[in-house]
Amino acid sequence: MMEREEGRIINLMEPGHTGCAGCGQAIGARLVIKAAGPRTIIANATGCLEVYTTTYPRTSWEVPWIHSLFENAAAVASGMEVTLKAMGRYEGVNIIAQAGDGGTADIGMGCISGMFERGHDILYVCYDNEGYMNTGYQRSSLTPPGARTTTSPPGRKTWGNVTRKKNMPLIAVAHGVPYVATATPAEPRDLMRKVQKALEIEGPKYLHLLVPCVPGWGIESHLSQEMARLATETFLFPLFEIENGVITKVKKVKDRRPVEDYLRPQKRFAHLFKPGGEPILEELRLMAEENSRLEPGPATLTGA
Repeated sequence: MMEREEGRIINLMEPGHTGCAGCGQAIGARLVIKAAGPRTIIANATGCLEVYTTTYPRTSWEVPWIHSLFENAAAVASGMEVTLKAMGRYEGVNIIAQAGDGGTADIGMGCISGMFERGHDILYVCYDNEGYMNTGYQRSSLTPPGARTTTSPPGRKTWGNVTRKKNMPLIAVAHGVPYVATATPAEPRDLMRKVQKALEIEGPKYLHLLVPCVPGWGIESHLSQEMARLATETFLFPLFEIENGVITKVKKVKDRRPVEDYLRPQKRFAHLFKPGGEPILEELRLMAEENSRLEPGPATLTGA
């Protein structure tokens, strides 16, 4: 949301930060807070987003914002919620906990599970750039198969990362979270609608946001949004909503693209197009095929 103050237009996440040109996370975060509005408090785990938006003594945030440790954004947000309720100042306030894929699916899993289990009225946003990009492009449990990272380099014994992505949306569903959704910054209206819808629901909510990383993925800055769009059009990252354990909406793709269109422009997958990379490419095609069969009904997600 943009507001005016003494003739100046205010973005709730202001420009002028030190994020990379074309950073998908910066685009996504700006859309999330724009949709949430000014009566929002954020608990932000350590990571790229925290670093480049709050280079001391400056900040890009026009809302109350707390830096937590890498693992405990969900716990800090939980404390905010119960404190505001105890003080009688909770009415009309949105609380968002946000972290990258490492702070969500690896280091922060325990705190997130507790937040879900206790039923706190919090929207958790995972900015998934598929690696620990802030600390040198290491593998996380949301790194896709075959991806080159500094801790999963392709070589004589492997062709990059050897595991599939942890299924965070389904993990949230398994906790009984009433609203779970996926989104990308390439679909801004869809992303903002899902944020606003989530914030209208009482209880914990989970939004999984794929955000391309220019240096970590090895792409040109101007391709960031294109990669986010292709992730959906190849079905490697399907867009859907799950309400009370039931898939209620899946984005239809009119012109399905082959997974190669998404993988080939990214340097982290370049080795897969050399002789010997065919089995990993076939696995990625299989994941896309599994995702393409998603349809409304009980949530039994597979693949990415």
